[in-house]
Amino acid sequence: MSDTIFAPATAAGRAAVAVVRLSGPKTRSAVQALAGRAPAARRASLRTLADAEGAPIDEALVLWFPAPGSYTGEDSAEFHVHGGPAVVSALVNALAAQGLRLAEPGEFTRRAFEHGKLDLAQAEGVADLVDAETEAQRRQALAQLGGRLSGVQARWRDGLIRASAMLEAAVDFPDEELPADVAGRARPILEILAEELEAAAADVARGEQVREGFRIALLGAPNAGKSTLLNALAKRDAAIVSATPGTTRDIIEVPMVLGGYKVIVADTAGLRATTDEIEAEGVRRAEAWAETAGLRVWLVDGYGEPDPVMPVSLRAGDIVLLTKRDLGEGLEGLPGEPFTAKSPNDVAWLERSLTQTVVEALGGSEIPAATRLRHRNLLTEAADRLRHALSQDETLELAAEDVRLAARALDRITGRIDPEEVLGRIFATFCIGK
Repeated sequence: MSDTIFAPATAAGRAAVAVVRLSGPKTRSAVQALAGRAPAARRASLRTLADAEGAPIDEALVLWFPAPGSYTGEDSAEFHVHGGPAVVSALVNALAAQGLRLAEPGEFTRRAFEHGKLDLAQAEGVADLVDAETEAQRRQALAQLGGRLSGVQARWRDGLIRASAMLEAAVDFPDEELPADVAGRARPILEILAEELEAAAADVARGEQVREGFRIALLGAPNAGKSTLLNALAKRDAAIVSATPGTTRDIIEVPMVLGGYKVIVADTAGLRATTDEIEAEGVRRAEAWAETAGLRVWLVDGYGEPDPVMPVSLRAGDIVLLTKRDLGEGLEGLPGEPFTAKSPNDVAWLERSLTQTVVEALGGSEIPAATRLRHRNLLTEAADRLRHALSQDETLELAAEDVRLAARALDRITGRIDPEEVLGRIFATFCIGK
């Protein structure tokens, strides 16, 4: 990290203000070259920026953050310039002429991580906060950035250290005057930790759904009204509506917000046996999407078809709608709710039902500590190690090793130890300038 990086921290395009940030050992000299002198630390100063030939670039607010009191922990600075693309381009070219390098995605946050300003879980919270589209995503990301997972992980790690010390003492000092049950005292600690780790790993699915969106699948036979319903929920023509069976052959996903949570509603291919290769692939994809959906809405033509196709694989929580209620008399005895997507009242009722399901599924009593598949895998690994340690009643050396490996898995959550390629993958998902 001997080089100095720079990048626009605001989105490209015309705007009132654009921010270009710098970090690295040449930051101060670059500020002096463009602005004449560095301003007082952490105080905005109005300066005229000029390139190497002395040609003015813009009047800008300049901020200087000497190490270690900066976001990255290095000497850093920000130029707040007018947001025209030509101004930003001229400033970027002037910085490049000073020998600075354009930052890679996430490089500022990676430097903050490597200088101990953030741990890896908090850095992931930064990425989630930048990507947040809903209030729930914002709250969850802010909690992770604030150290929610890091704090819990530190408590778990402290418990593992205490239990490990007891086991190691029993192994290494069997002849010393230690309590006879010193190893046994580690068991209740490990049992509680294993339960907490398993519960946290199970709760990751909720955190992932808040981040990525709660999945709702619209399912049914061809012409049951799935595309019409999708358009009604989306309040736009997201899917083609046609009387021709099999019009929808692929998954059409529409993101929306219900109850403050992001949801993804999917119109799927009509479920039926077919010899058409393309339609058959659409049916396969529909069935696969339905398997991973948090909620499935089955549409049955209860008014237009004399022999409607009823769903055969209902599971708890599924909603069944008897569609096309506007066509007149329906068939008697069919299980489901009479419905038509042409009725604002029916659509409003369905939106309330969907919102209630989403809020109940994702709300919970508190924000999940862990929110990513990476977290779940490591929590599960740590819990499995502890369960194995608890089974080693006669071999304390092996139990102590399992506890050590469990602590190692937890350390990888916050990045105390992690392969370089894992760090590279994580920070590559960030935007440039962050």
